[in-house]
Amino acid sequence: MKMNKKALAHDARFSLIALLMLAAQTLNAQTHAVDSVMEHAGGHRLSVGGYGEVGFTRNFFSDHVSRYSQPEEHKDDPSHGKFDLPHVVVYLGYDFGHGWTMGTEIEFEHGGNGLAYEKEDEEGGEWEQEVEKGGEVELEQFWIQKSFSRQLNLRLGHIVVPVGLNNAHHEPLNFFTVYRPEGENTIMPSTWHQTGVSLWGRTGSFRYEAQLLAGLNADQFTNTGWIHKGHKSPLEYDVANKYGVAARIDNYSIAGLRIGLSGYYGHSIGNTYPAEKNGASATYKGRVAIGAFDFTYNAHNWIVRGQADYGYLGDAEQLKYMYNRKNSKSPFKHSAFVSGNAYALGIEAGYDVFSQIAQMRAAQKKLYVFGRFESYNPYASDTKGVSYDYTSVKRMAAGVNYYPVKQIAIKAEYSHRFLKSKYNDEPSVSIGVAYEGFFL
Repeated sequence: MKMNKKALAHDARFSLIALLMLAAQTLNAQTHAVDSVMEHAGGHRLSVGGYGEVGFTRNFFSDHVSRYSQPEEHKDDPSHGKFDLPHVVVYLGYDFGHGWTMGTEIEFEHGGNGLAYEKEDEEGGEWEQEVEKGGEVELEQFWIQKSFSRQLNLRLGHIVVPVGLNNAHHEPLNFFTVYRPEGENTIMPSTWHQTGVSLWGRTGSFRYEAQLLAGLNADQFTNTGWIHKGHKSPLEYDVANKYGVAARIDNYSIAGLRIGLSGYYGHSIGNTYPAEKNGASATYKGRVAIGAFDFTYNAHNWIVRGQADYGYLGDAEQLKYMYNRKNSKSPFKHSAFVSGNAYALGIEAGYDVFSQIAQMRAAQKKLYVFGRFESYNPYASDTKGVSYDYTSVKRMAAGVNYYPVKQIAIKAEYSHRFLKSKYNDEPSVSIGVAYEGFFL
């Protein structure tokens, strides 16, 4: 019986993708976030998907701006709550053929768009209008890719910077807590996305990636967030007076286990507008170096995830004095010192108790009971002898994740931040619903 050549080609293509997806399932570890736009195309040219989170939290501690400078006065302040849509994302991908693909990720943060007001604790409780490129709607990925082989792919455009566990695997079904893990989310951009060039591929049990990017902007660094806002630009474009490089390698040799190493290096001072011919920003470099280790184990009804991140910032003591704060309209106003070092450590483990109930196991429902511990500090070194002790945090969380279907998780947790003894601890209860899936 003769078959149409076009049909044979389609079947071969579909079979290859099916085999790759089967291999990924066999590994039983996390799908890399930067691959997810086209990972689930299923043989079709167009891929449509996304993820979203809804969260409710009641915080049993003060939200007053002086809760750290005058902790005794706010020990008995009332609790406060919030409803939030942290991230709602739409994926669009297209396969043009001949190895050319396109991927996009459009994110709506906190259910809004445009500019937002926030109360800046680090600036004495001053109300500020938050200036972000794109406001509260961000294009987190937009890239064109040429795939030469499974081992070699070239991606150009706006891409995810996969440094740390959270950035590489930031979708809400990749962590147990209602909100993204605090440590990495505090000291680094999350999700870290910048315009640049990426070379990546898979060979054997390894996946590698190397990136060339626009440098971070030291104007945006803070004492409570370290480089968290450093990838943002208040301009219509990303300033690229300085450059940065990022790299990541993951190993999948052991079934159910993924081990990753990642890092970043670049200069951050002077990566602003206008460029100075002379002066401090032409003298200092503001070297940023980050090293990160992370892993995920997903087997035998257990999921265990962990990470360790350490960062260094050169010339940190210069940032408080470098920028002109006389112009009230300037988006660059350093009112506090920035640390020369920051770190974040975290581990979480969950067990699927429904795996021991035949009826639930047959229905493919899951109920993970989990615990999490993390320790982090965006101001780990006292710049010029100035200390912000309240930035040193240890946090514990415990709760459940219920999966009625594979793509949806209902989350509940109790968490407790432990600060240094002179400050008040910060307990809270959170409930959330999250989904992640592909619709076409």
